[in-house]
Amino acid sequence: MRDVFAVGPLHALSPAPASATSLWAQDGGFHEFLAGLVASGYAFLWVLRPDMVDTIQDAALREAVAAVGQDRARVVPWVAQRDVLRHRAVGCFLTHSGWNSTLEGAAEGVPMVCWPFFADQQVNSRFVAAVWGNGLDMKDVTDRAVVERMVREAMESDQVRAAATDVARRLREDVADGGASAKEFQRLVAFIRELSVCPQRKRPGLSS
Repeated sequence: MRDVFAVGPLHALSPAPASATSLWAQDGGFHEFLAGLVASGYAFLWVLRPDMVDTIQDAALREAVAAVGQDRARVVPWVAQRDVLRHRAVGCFLTHSGWNSTLEGAAEGVPMVCWPFFADQQVNSRFVAAVWGNGLDMKDVTDRAVVERMVREAMESDQVRAAATDVARRLREDVADGGASAKEFQRLVAFIRELSVCPQRKRPGLSS
């Protein structure tokens, strides 16, 4: 028996609600992102922690939202991300591409626009764009024209949307009863139970 278990996405295996996470950190690209979102012409929901903006940024944010209109732009300190992503009104997901957010976007079939910042985000972002094809990789560019173009492309590209739908379908099949991930998860559970009987057995490696 192999001691490596290809389980996951774990959030798709569990009905538990998503925990609070923050996707945005204060950075010099705040105004560029804001301008790009407004220029895209699409309504948007921006999750932004209050302690992540200073007075000048907050004023610019309120001015932009007022110009767009409360019915088309909303800025909130926190949302239940999984619930938002599965809502039929959501057309794309602009994200830093942390692994949890990447999997949640993939599971719900939402095209992604990825702006990676640090750690695993660069790898995840490139995987979304170059392997799965269910999103676009903005890399480390912070420019309003790029934000506008990529949001529009993610919203309007039949190819990206089809890939996002296909990834979500395959993921659902894998975590469903009898699916590859579900079987691996059960094998992992059996392995852990066996460890309690044979504690000297080699510990497993996990892949999710």
